[in-house]
Amino acid sequence: MPRPLGELEDAVMTRVWQWNRPVTVREVLEDLQQERSIAYTTVMTVMDNLHQKGWVRREAEGRAYRYTAVSTRAAYSAALMNEAWSTSDNPAAALVAFFGMMSAEQREALRDAVRVVQYDGESAADTPAEAPAEPPSAPSGEPSPEPSPEPSAEPSAPPEAEGRSAEHPRPPGR
Repeated sequence: MPRPLGELEDAVMTRVWQWNRPVTVREVLEDLQQERSIAYTTVMTVMDNLHQKGWVRREAEGRAYRYTAVSTRAAYSAALMNEAWSTSDNPAAALVAFFGMMSAEQREALRDAVRVVQYDGESAADTPAEAPAEPPSAPSGEPSPEPSPEPSAEPSAPPEAEGRSAEHPRPPGR
């Protein structure tokens, strides 16, 4: 079950996610010091804790480590939302309340996300808006025809998700 990151853990992970490359404690420290006074050992402890929790992997480089994120910020956020939603005693009401809190820009982002979700091998962008919520069932005894994939002018996934099929939506650990 994903737990929300603490303030300092989030500040460290933000840099790891933004830089999208292996980073050292020294690099993170120097960037954090632009905003606050913080000790090297504090950042080292936080990065070690993130490693122990499974948020980052590390490789030795000389006497130091280089840390790399195990998943993206988007996957982290999605796992938190899924966890909150799935623990609700009324998931539908929770979704309605959540959508009601969204700004117009967030609702538009939600509509865009729904368009790129795959539906029976077709992207939602290829599915007519008036399509039924459930696929039509084939007459009894006949197999359902497989939809033929047609090329689309729209991407099937957001650019930040491309090439991340091995991404872990829920990091291991606590």
